[in-house]
Order: sequence, then structure tokens, then C-alpha cells
Amino acid sequence: MKKYFILFYLILSFLGKSQGIIEITNPANYNRLDEVVSIPWKEISSACSDIDISDFIVINTLNKQQVPYQLEYCGEFKVQNLLIQISVEANAVLVLKIIKGKPHKVAAKTYCRYVPERKDDFAWENDKIAFRAYGKALENTTEDAYGFDVWVKKTDRLVIEERYIKGDYHTDHGDGLDYYHVGFSLGAGNIAPFRDDSIWYSKNYHYWKILDNGPLRSTFQLEYDEWNVGSEKVKVVKTITIDAGEQLHKIEARFSFSESRVLPVVVGIIKREQAGFELFDEQNGIMGYWEPRDTLNGTTGVGCVFMQPVKNVLIRKGQLLSLLDVYSGTPVIYYRGAAWDKAGRITSAKDWFGYLQEYQQKLKSPMKVAVHKSS
Repeated sequence: MKKYFILFYLILSFLGKSQGIIEITNPANYNRLDEVVSIPWKEISSACSDIDISDFIVINTLNKQQVPYQLEYCGEFKVQNLLIQISVEANAVLVLKIIKGKPHKVAAKTYCRYVPERKDDFAWENDKIAFRAYGKALENTTEDAYGFDVWVKKTDRLVIEERYIKGDYHTDHGDGLDYYHVGFSLGAGNIAPFRDDSIWYSKNYHYWKILDNGPLRSTFQLEYDEWNVGSEKVKVVKTITIDAGEQLHKIEARFSFSESRVLPVVVGIIKREQAGFELFDEQNGIMGYWEPRDTLNGTTGVGCVFMQPVKNVLIRKGQLLSLLDVYSGTPVIYYRGAAWDKAGRITSAKDWFGYLQEYQQKLKSPMKVAVHKSS
């Protein structure tokens, strides 16, 4: 142990004068690869009292390379968090060093955009997968749909802009396409109230706000107009956060209502007519679906992971549903996403369900972060 600390401080001396030290511990017994970790900026500024947000770099003390990072604002004027993307071996500690310097440009791995030229679409993506939600301009048209859409990818590049410019995203031009059918369903993991054995769909989102936009994390809000759920009026704001390197991303849905104490809601995945593979793990809060194979376009997997107890799992009107309770003004948080077999990373139902289970484990065993002043 003594030799370890001597080596550690020799490395720090070699790298230059430190403003602060970040220690990241992986408590899990498996490797964490290219994971985005959030560190409160107040902890960074406390350890590095003279830090200049435009003049610092983060160094991996093992390989002496710069670590890509993003300053996260969460829609505020001041920095809220430092986001870094790192890999940490099982049960290991990674030591990073903050020093003065000009950071390398970080390649964008996440992106989101309002798309008024395509009837108010809002689209978002990372280096693995892409999605979109439908806006007001699509209502009362033959293209209208309720749920979240999936745009499959087989490239790490960001493709949203290119696909909208081409205007032909239903054809695979070598990087993927949109062949996922949503229709009048929750699509790939949308959420809605559930009463009297019925889903009470809102109309499409009306307002949007981008809080952060890459390179490692993009976060935005979609606000929906008030609608009737039985005799009760309900509103919802959905805050959506997508990180680099993940097939799933975070949904924080905040419902507002006044009459009821509790509102039952469902998160749903549309089910196809042909036979696919389903995963309902109510106890651990996992819902997964590996679609039947499309002869031309391959297979899409869709899944959701929940951070609160799932009351029940249902199949209604061709949808896989997970039932939860929400309270007015209190957000319900879950993770949803998709994978495509033609991307070559996840190629079977077994792979996809295993990914969802491992993702749940990562949420339950987050990386541990400690920030210290340099001695």
C-alpha cells in the first residue's frame, strides 16, 4: 500500500501542479466502460478555489491522457456539474487530476433539436441510437402519432441533421433509418395516465426548452397542454436526458393534477402482431421487448428500467404496459431506450435483456466520487 501512494504522488508530480484530485470508485464486480459521471461543481470549486472554467483540463493519472468533459448548466446561468466520460475496472479506483490548461475539443456524442421544418418534431440522439417526439403541427394529420419514436443507427456519428436534410429517413443510406411504427400508441416507452382500464393520451407536446446540448449529455424539456383524464384535468412536463455511450436515457415526468391524491400511469411499448420476445421483471422494474424480425430492416429491441416500484404489468390493446403511481408535482423517473441488431453490438433477445438487467445494476450501484484539494 505504501508503494502505491509513493507511485501515485510521483505520477502527480510528473503531470504538473494540481488544482484538485478526483477519485472515482467502481463498487461493482464488472467493468464500467465509457460511462458519463456527474460531479457537483460546488465540490470542484471547493477543492479548486481558483479554478477558471475556461482554463483547466482533467488528466487520467494512469495513461496521462486528457479526459473528455462537459460543463453542465441544467438551464441555469452558472455551472452545476462537471461531466466526465471514463472507464473503470471492476472494484477499482480511478484517480484523475485537475490542472490548468487548454482542453482538447470534445467530439459531440449527444445532440437534441427542435425541428420546425418537419411539423414540430423534437429529435435527440447519442452515439448509439436516436429518437423523436411529435409536436402540435402533426396533430390532425395522417401522420399523427402519440408515442416516442426510434431512429436506429449503425454508426457512432450523429445523424439527425443529415437525415432531416435528406428528407428520406425511412431508407437506410448506410447508417440506419426510421422504420419503427408508433401510431396511436405509447410507442417506445412513453408515459400516460391509466384509469378505468384505459390509457388517457395527451395530445402532442406544445412547448420545448433545451437545458444542455452536448457533447457528453443533452437535456431538454417537453411541456404538454392540459387535458382531461376522466373528470380531472392533468398536465405534464417531461425532462429528457441522454448521455453518450448508452442505449437508454432518463425520463423525468412531472404530472400536475388537483383532485386525486394519486394518479395511476403506465409506461408502454407497442407490441407487434408477429411473435417477438417479452421480458416482464416486475420485482426489479424491468420491461423489455425484442421485436419480430423485419425481413428488410432487421430487429429492434425496446426497453424500460424503473426507479420506483412497478405495481403491475399488463398487456392492453397491443401494448406492453408497466403500471405505476405518481403524485402531483413529484417526478416519476425511469429509463427507456432501444437497440438495433444491425448495429452489431446487441444482436439477440438474450443480449438485449442482459443489457437491461446490467443497466439496472449500474443504477443501483453508481460510481462513487470523492474530490480533494491537492496537497
